[in-house]
Amino acid sequence: MSYASIMVTVDDGRHAGTRVRLAAELAHRLGARLVGAAACMPDYPQGYGETAVPMGTVIEEIRQAALDRCAEAEKVFRHGSCLDDRVEWRSDIAAPVPFLEGQSRAADLVVLGRYAEDEGVRPGMAVDLGDALMGLGRPVLVVPAGIEHLTAKRVVVGWKNTPQSRRAVSDALPLLRRAEAVQVLRVTDDEDLAEVDDVVRYLALHDVNASARIAARSGWTVADDLRKATREFGGDLIVTGAYGYSRLREWFFGGVTRDLLAQATICCLMSH
Repeated sequence: MSYASIMVTVDDGRHAGTRVRLAAELAHRLGARLVGAAACMPDYPQGYGETAVPMGTVIEEIRQAALDRCAEAEKVFRHGSCLDDRVEWRSDIAAPVPFLEGQSRAADLVVLGRYAEDEGVRPGMAVDLGDALMGLGRPVLVVPAGIEHLTAKRVVVGWKNTPQSRRAVSDALPLLRRAEAVQVLRVTDDEDLAEVDDVVRYLALHDVNASARIAARSGWTVADDLRKATREFGGDLIVTGAYGYSRLREWFFGGVTRDLLAQATICCLMSH
């Protein structure tokens, strides 16, 4: 497996440009096409009990404002990807996540941003990480606000013997093969290394330089233990499964996924 096409989401937030530069560097390093994607839902006013859509010039002004935001996002993308010669741009007047769900058919990996508190993304362009993780059907690289580079030289795989983790390991192989060192980490009080050793042997068949580690639970959360182990390893990328379920159109995540999405200070590659 390789990444022949990488898609990056672009919006009107403060850190959209750094996210594009990270994705552009990654695409250049892997010889992949880079696709920028943005969607904006027009801010049509809502009436009481029913939609009150203005007519004539007012509705056109609202639509044009959304088009202008997409055009500004394209400028951010073009500037951040200027060193790449294989780039494409896709945008539309639409809800961002459904738009991405359709466009992700053209990508092996989708790069999303985790917004800072002062990110400043307008609601019509904001991409909900939970909806995207659960709905895209592609591995997602979550980039915390402000991170501009990803070397992925030292990678930690947060292992749990689930379909999501197994999928994440396969999805991450193009990066794992290029890493200087990979650590397969299981946070558990069980000292049996057989499970993670099996993963290490599997990765060796794919030319991945990996080692196994068991980390005993510290009494804090598993995500805390995973982040601590990554710091000790000197890692700049965490690979893990994404666990969640939908209830009343909202996504509810397991503890590790939720905490990593909220608190991780390095990039996370997640698969659902």
